[in-house]
Amino acid sequence: MINCSFVETTRDAAAPRSGLLGQVIYGGHAQRGAVLERLQGIPSLRLPMDRAQAEGFTEIWRVDGTVHEGGDEELLYAHDGEFLFCAGIIPPAPRYADATRELYLRAFDLVERLGYPTIFRIWNFIGGINADNADGLENYRDFCRGRAEAFEAGQSRLHGMPAATGIGMAGAGAAFYLLACRSGAAAHIENTRQVPAWQYPTQYGPRPPSFARASTLQGSSDQASRMLFVSGTASILGHETVHPDDIDGQCRVAIDNIAHLISRENLALHGVATAHALRELDFIKVYYRHGRDLASIRAACCHAFRPDAQIRYIETDICRADLLVEIEALVPTAPRAE
Repeated sequence: MINCSFVETTRDAAAPRSGLLGQVIYGGHAQRGAVLERLQGIPSLRLPMDRAQAEGFTEIWRVDGTVHEGGDEELLYAHDGEFLFCAGIIPPAPRYADATRELYLRAFDLVERLGYPTIFRIWNFIGGINADNADGLENYRDFCRGRAEAFEAGQSRLHGMPAATGIGMAGAGAAFYLLACRSGAAAHIENTRQVPAWQYPTQYGPRPPSFARASTLQGSSDQASRMLFVSGTASILGHETVHPDDIDGQCRVAIDNIAHLISRENLALHGVATAHALRELDFIKVYYRHGRDLASIRAACCHAFRPDAQIRYIETDICRADLLVEIEALVPTAPRAE
């Protein structure tokens, strides 16, 4: 299977290289925007994310096989015969829909050409996410329009709509990275507490967000092993934001949403015969809008998640202007199905 880790410095992130599929560096200069580069041959996406912590941290994805890499200035990738990491950047522009659609479609073409048909997780980052574009449309809604058009155009060659996060970043432009596999089986999960994002009404933009609330991945070589990827999850019930201006309320609803999402009751509706608890979650990223809320957010997360869970807190803007916090996570290895 594929493995995730967090490290505190970019120096440590680059070694050892064996099996390193890709890395995402959360920390950089806002003036440069997102940077896509090869660091010692490793596809690397540098994101100017955290207003409060310039150094940030690095997220590493590692595999068992021999890694081969390729790409160009807008799209870099690496793969090992079973898993693929792909990252792309969209330069600053007056509007993003067209560029988002085209770069997503390039990624879909790559996935098809290299033979990794199952995309199971995507992360998206938009500079000035709540600001308006040149036409007066919010940048996130503009991005969602291009992303939805890409999924619509590529649906015949994709195995469903995967888990995803859509979040702000410092600087301008946009970026994304994704994970795909060749032979593993994925199930994309919705949450009965929430309207599926792709069914949101038009009050949230001309095209709805394109993602599932979670995705599970079962390895082809080990049928008892399953990973679960929790999408960025916020204080939304149905399709509406609840507890605006109340950080404690928003933390409570976001965590309750995750708890229900990964429960036996909800997973069984998608044919997944396992159950998970909040204390199984690891490699948690918590995005928060205001530095003044961090102490309350930490307290809520320390209460909900296990003491040794890897958690990183990132101060940035959220996809809706009235959301204060968003949480994503991973169950690295699932228990055996009953």
